[in-house]
Amino acid sequence: MDEEQRFGVSHKEKLKKLRKQVDVLTLTATPIPRTLHMSLMGIRDLSVINTPPEDRLAIKTFVNKFSDDVIKEAIEREHRRGGQVFFVHNRVESIGTMADHLHALIPEAKIAVGHGQMDEHELEKVMLSFMNGEKNILLCTTIIESGLDIPAANTIIINRADTFGLSQLYQLRGRVGRSKHRAYAYLLVPAEETITGDARKRLEVIQELTELGSGFKIAAHDLEIRGAGNLLGGEQSGQIEAVGFDLYTQLLEEAVAELKGEENIPDVEPNINLGVAAYIPDDYIDDVNERLVIYKRLASVKEDGEVAEIANELRDRYGALPKLVENLLTMMEIKRVIRKALVTSIDAAKGRVSITFDPRTPVRPEKVIELIKEKKDRIKFTPNNQLIIFLKDETLEGVYKEVRGTLERLV
Repeated sequence: MDEEQRFGVSHKEKLKKLRKQVDVLTLTATPIPRTLHMSLMGIRDLSVINTPPEDRLAIKTFVNKFSDDVIKEAIEREHRRGGQVFFVHNRVESIGTMADHLHALIPEAKIAVGHGQMDEHELEKVMLSFMNGEKNILLCTTIIESGLDIPAANTIIINRADTFGLSQLYQLRGRVGRSKHRAYAYLLVPAEETITGDARKRLEVIQELTELGSGFKIAAHDLEIRGAGNLLGGEQSGQIEAVGFDLYTQLLEEAVAELKGEENIPDVEPNINLGVAAYIPDDYIDDVNERLVIYKRLASVKEDGEVAEIANELRDRYGALPKLVENLLTMMEIKRVIRKALVTSIDAAKGRVSITFDPRTPVRPEKVIELIKEKKDRIKFTPNNQLIIFLKDETLEGVYKEVRGTLERLV
């Protein structure tokens, strides 16, 4: 299936029903959010081709208020270099009025008008006259969106660009710049106060992502703006922003695991307040991107020994660990341990550490009773699921040793 945007979910399902077993290969510049999400989730395989054709240049993209000066300048510049212009006006009832306006604005222009409600033979004549260079402006609706390759046309003006979808804008922009000449795309919008929030986001994305092969990035932004759709139904977009992409993905994974009969282990992000400075100082790792990579790796630690591996790597690459980094590594190890016990917060102050559990914690009540009986002078358990441990060693290492030993006995 070429140009996935032209197929709805029902069309795709109908094609699959033609045979009991069928392989589907979809080719598209911008996959719809539903398909992209299925690929990112591993439900569908995905291959990305990033290599542009030889001598192809990126398309310069501008977002402007509708202005006769902008339109005239863009068209005349293209005509001076012997090129042609697409002018997209997606309203058949007013396309004649727009043709008259362009004639008045640029009297020497040769304008062809084309739209989907025309007789097919008449439309064919219009398209051939433009392709043969007899006309230098094609005033049209979105019928040019896909499959059109006219190398002489290197400027496109899209009226009311705020009413188009992100992938649609990308497809329309792709009608120009199909030769070695620099191409230009003008997205015309009315007064800014009349544009919706989503439309503004779409225009910002299409203006920023102009480099060749940016379709995948644009599709990812489309996924954020429109939502992922319904994997089991016909909707191709949804309200993913209501819960956020990370939470949506987590909920989906949990639902899939439940349907498969797998054990669903809940996750919490504990709040840690141990009153100790812990971070990677600039004079230890001066590159901010490298620091972010290390922080991300530490935040995702789950298995025993992973923090030690990162510590060894840091010593090997950057030298002996400063105290601040040692503190950070110890805190990340504490975080790994308490997450397994579904601890929501841990606070250390005045010779004691308070541990608050999530109601879903795997801590066994009989183990808590047994531990309190054994260490009644050093451990208390409050009615609001909080375990209080009185410390012998108040250092960070002492806190870690006490917390780990206690939780390993309870879980």
